[in-house]
Amino acid sequence: MPRPPDRQLITYLAPYDPQIANLALALREIVLEEAPEAIESLVNGYAVTIGFSFTGKPLKDGFCHVVTYSTHVNLGFNRGAELQDPDKVLEGSGKSIRHIRIRNHEDLDRPLVRRFLRAAVAQVGQAPRQASPKARKPMKPRSGGASQRHATARRT
Repeated sequence: MPRPPDRQLITYLAPYDPQIANLALALREIVLEEAPEAIESLVNGYAVTIGFSFTGKPLKDGFCHVVTYSTHVNLGFNRGAELQDPDKVLEGSGKSIRHIRIRNHEDLDRPLVRRFLRAAVAQVGQAPRQASPKARKPMKPRSGGASQRHATARRT
């Protein structure tokens, strides 16, 4: 079972509809099942975002992110434009990022969710589902600008 969500994440998700907040937490759990050593970085701005990396640098080294909106959750892939997507499932038209829109728990059960996650982890040179004996420091919230708060979570 993946690690429990940090209290700060629960606080950030509190204003959302409980169904959407639970969807974000369930998607977070799937990411951590596929990448148990991933480090989470939280941003609370216009949407709650969980960035995942193996270095603690989600913008530079991230492989995916979960973004919570009022009606759905996106599973974004930092290098999604480079992922194999013959069925054109991934959304987005930017230079790098692509995403899958998750509207309900049935969407989470689609095999392509884990397939894309595994491919995204492989892009950054990590083997999915490999545990490391290294202990990591717990999450420490950091204040950002007036409209954003950042925090980085490490596996304990």
